[in-house]
Amino acid sequence: MRKAALAVLFDFERFFVQSLGENWRSGQKLLADAGVESARLDSRLLLEYVAGCRHADLLMSPEKIMEHSAQQLFEAFLARRASGEPLAYLTGETEFRGRVFQVSPAVLIPRPETEVLIELALERLLRLEAPKVLDLGTGSGIVAISLALECPAAMVAAVDLSKEAISVARNNTGRLGAKINFRQSDWYGNLGGERYDLIVSNPPYVAAGDPHLALNGLPFEPQMALTDGADGLECIRRIVAGAAAHLNPGGWLLFEHGYDQAVASRNLLTEAAFKDAFTHPDLAGIDRVSGAYL
Repeated sequence: MRKAALAVLFDFERFFVQSLGENWRSGQKLLADAGVESARLDSRLLLEYVAGCRHADLLMSPEKIMEHSAQQLFEAFLARRASGEPLAYLTGETEFRGRVFQVSPAVLIPRPETEVLIELALERLLRLEAPKVLDLGTGSGIVAISLALECPAAMVAAVDLSKEAISVARNNTGRLGAKINFRQSDWYGNLGGERYDLIVSNPPYVAAGDPHLALNGLPFEPQMALTDGADGLECIRRIVAGAAAHLNPGGWLLFEHGYDQAVASRNLLTEAAFKDAFTHPDLAGIDRVSGAYL
């Protein structure tokens, strides 16, 4: 009986002490079996994160044995990723426009389509000498920080209703060397009579009950940053309605929205006396950003 117990213990220890290469392969299989499309990449990135190694280390020294603590953490992260938790929340960071941003469950994970909003904003900011910019609902700060770093002449302010989100954004600002004036505010609520040359926003625009909210890791992201709890246009209505009181003459309003909200967004802008309302698609050809000027 004692020999059998020792044999089981030996097998148990051998299972938990694997090489980098073995972990990469076993992690990929586990995630693939769970239906994770990016199983190979996610397994590698999680392995690099917990083992403190680079991709080159995996390729050059796949036989290297992992420390037991790293092994346990890797397996715990694999289980969480297999359950649908986004990779970025596990590693605490993600890349956007070539910069590494810290993220947490208090903020949305940056998505490539938001680059359209930034590019359209930069087109307008770079024509001005010292533009003032407001980012509404800043989240992790990706829009405000990108604009501040890529248009150094701009004076950027950013607001969010969530204290936790502002904390994440402040941290990213410090790490990346940007200069931004943050404050907690329910859209324009705490801005007084301040005016800007450009207002940008990536607001909650998913309608309540939309089936997409249950897919692709969205249940793990902050729901208040995804949906307005209504028809998906409620926050956009508030942003458009309040913009004129905070824009200088000729100032622009640009905001991201859902694939089927372009017409409604342009109508809201026109009804609020904005000029030349337009919609711009993302790289996939989906209507993504609408805007206009006063």
